[in-house]
Amino acid sequence: MATGVDVLVAGGGGFIGGHLVADLLAQGRSVRSVDVKPMSEWYQVHDGAENIQGDLSLLEHALSSTEGAGEVYMLAADMGGMGFIENNKALCMLSVLTSTHMLQAAQQHGVGRYFYSSSACVYAADKQTNTDITALREADAYPAMPEDGYGWEKLFTERMCRHFSEDYGLTTRVARYHNVYGPDGTWTGGREKAPAAVCRKIAEAVISGDHEIDIWGDGEQTRSFMYIDDCVQGSQMILNGESAVPVNLGSSELVSINQLVSIVEGIAGIRCERHYQLDAPQGVRGRNSDNTQIIDTYGWEPSISLADGLARTYAWVYDQVKRAQG
Repeated sequence: MATGVDVLVAGGGGFIGGHLVADLLAQGRSVRSVDVKPMSEWYQVHDGAENIQGDLSLLEHALSSTEGAGEVYMLAADMGGMGFIENNKALCMLSVLTSTHMLQAAQQHGVGRYFYSSSACVYAADKQTNTDITALREADAYPAMPEDGYGWEKLFTERMCRHFSEDYGLTTRVARYHNVYGPDGTWTGGREKAPAAVCRKIAEAVISGDHEIDIWGDGEQTRSFMYIDDCVQGSQMILNGESAVPVNLGSSELVSINQLVSIVEGIAGIRCERHYQLDAPQGVRGRNSDNTQIIDTYGWEPSISLADGLARTYAWVYDQVKRAQG
């Protein structure tokens, strides 16, 4: 690259990356945003950033994109909601090429700080078998039995970050994201996550007048969901912090999928007849974030309530559905 930049956002054309780039630019920082997708498919393209289409799974692209960057946020991965993860395990594992080459590039170019977005999918499956799940502590990633495919790649890359720090002196920080949602993200097409999918289904019910929706599973599976603004704030806090160990970054507000649907119904002002698809992908039975470590280390945790975040998300998704239907 011709000039240096304060920050490289790898995966900047994605949902989280687009919001992160916007926030960094608002702070007056110089940003390079790189994504494998054609720019017409980026969720957000910010004129103030240096925007590049590049395949970071290729070492030469990783090296050229990282050159001159003071910090790196490594968000790039082939992923989606549970339907995508369960049916594309090999594709999810192939993200290890991007993860490996970006670490190599950061080490070779002397990047100051390197942030890796891991996932709650690294946690052992036998600790997530009940709906009334005990919130997951960071230590619960071992003994290892993560989500097949996607979770294994994330856990492996966490270890790479640790060893690049130990062996090469690269300052790495790792956050385990728990179900990030919000506007300007995937809302249809098969890669969307539960909050966006539910918002879309309710919006379609409102617009069509047919107040019936399909729900994957029995609706009693439990999760916590973190609004995008908390994710962006927490990620920057963790990158700039002094703790090198992986830390949960997620809301501790546990809800069932049925409760999630009820919240969105309340926002939309309707009630729907629910049809449960028991053979659909469901993931683990229950998952929640134990925020003890992030509170003890940073005196902070995600705080935007699910009701508030879903109200903003539903309004945006409704507009997308309305526009798509002409």
